Amino acid sequence: MLAEIKGLNEECGVFGIWGHENAAQITYYGLHSLQHRGQEGTGIVASDGKRLKGFKGEGLVTEVFQPGAIDDLTGHGAIGHVRYATAGGGGYENVQPLLFNSQSGSLALAHNGNLVNANALKHQLEGQGSIFQTTSDTEVLAHLIKRSGYLSFKERVKNALTMLKGAYAFLLMTETEMLVALDPNGLRPLSIGKLGDAYCVASETCAFDVVGAEFVRDVEPGELLIINNEGMVSERFGFAGGNAICSMEYIYFSRPDSNINGINVHSARKRLGKQLAMESPIEADVVTGVPDSSISAAIGYAEASGIPYELGLIKNRYVGRTFIQPSQSLREQGVKMKLSPVRGVVEGKRVVMVDDSIVRGTTSRRIVSMLKDAGAKEVHVRISSPPIKNPCFYGIDTSTHEELIASSHAVEEIRQIIGADTLSFLSVEGLLTAIGRDDMSENRGQCLACFTGKYPTEIYPDTLHPYEKELVR
Repeated sequence: MLAEIKGLNEECGVFGIWGHENAAQITYYGLHSLQHRGQEGTGIVASDGKRLKGFKGEGLVTEVFQPGAIDDLTGHGAIGHVRYATAGGGGYENVQPLLFNSQSGSLALAHNGNLVNANALKHQLEGQGSIFQTTSDTEVLAHLIKRSGYLSFKERVKNALTMLKGAYAFLLMTETEMLVALDPNGLRPLSIGKLGDAYCVASETCAFDVVGAEFVRDVEPGELLIINNEGMVSERFGFAGGNAICSMEYIYFSRPDSNINGINVHSARKRLGKQLAMESPIEADVVTGVPDSSISAAIGYAEASGIPYELGLIKNRYVGRTFIQPSQSLREQGVKMKLSPVRGVVEGKRVVMVDDSIVRGTTSRRIVSMLKDAGAKEVHVRISSPPIKNPCFYGIDTSTHEELIASSHAVEEIRQIIGADTLSFLSVEGLLTAIGRDDMSENRGQCLACFTGKYPTEIYPDTLHPYEKELVR
């Protein structure tokens, strides 16, 4: 899922349920809890055991699913998706779940992640006669399944999954079953829950809390789950390739009340802040965080440093996330609309501003400027992640080095650009220690590619922008 970078943008979110009489309604609430993962489009496909019916549109969950919109989505099984447009761009046709109908039955697909060999597979499939209806990489899986020579649907899915490279958490649904697959590196989060006798699957465990389901376990890398009226069966389609959960799930993407591979996100972010305070202390009067994703880290920094935490920045709850805006000019204007400094807190004070990341530097520069305009005597910026120096090819739209400020600027240069009095980033070692995933013997690995440039999978040349091909090996 590659696109021109506009900031650090969300991945997508998926939710599915099988065995509940109000499957579509439950899916609606599940998607609502995952809205932070994508705000450009959403959809639900439901199965009544005989046919699949879907409804989707561009916009937020509450905008697309107006009263009565899902009344026709009856049945005991449903899958849903919230989308941030990356691979293939936006447009109604790319909103998921994708729904395919044929004489042998129907298939619905929902996908979180990015297939790094999607272009190569599309060229191959088109050469064999396939005609793609969307520009999304997700559609590749449907064509691979259809062209597989295996007799059973399960084996066709397994065969197709072995051809995919990259990051993917897939939900597939036919009239009679729901299948769940996670890539062999486990790059995307995916969990299983239980709601009565029904099985739920979600990108984040916060969705289970919202719908009243009980967390069962995380989906394992390379695992295929088959869920139908007989229950749930676990099989493997690939060997685990060295776990590499996306580090940004802990730093930024996931909701604080979610647990990712057994680690609570809020607690992890607090530890990131504490580690940051240990690595980069500073004399100051007040600590504040950039709402919302940096609040936990700011609290941790304050606790470890002994500097009081204060609400120095207020978020306007009626403005969407600024980096979701499709144009850079709107995104920059959105910073002013979204955040306001609290003059009574920061005026005349030495302020530690904790944020989770710096991508282009535009937002950081504007926030530092706002704090100083509100009377802050000093602004010391502390970032609870290492510098993002390398593009991501697994579902975050940071596709080139050129658009990452840390790729071409040293820390001191970035400090000058954003106008901070001091600037420090968390170390990679500190990140691993704070999150609690530095014990690799327990398969608790993380993807650090955006910090280190070491990618857990092969990166295909036709996935890259032309001037990136020599930089990524």
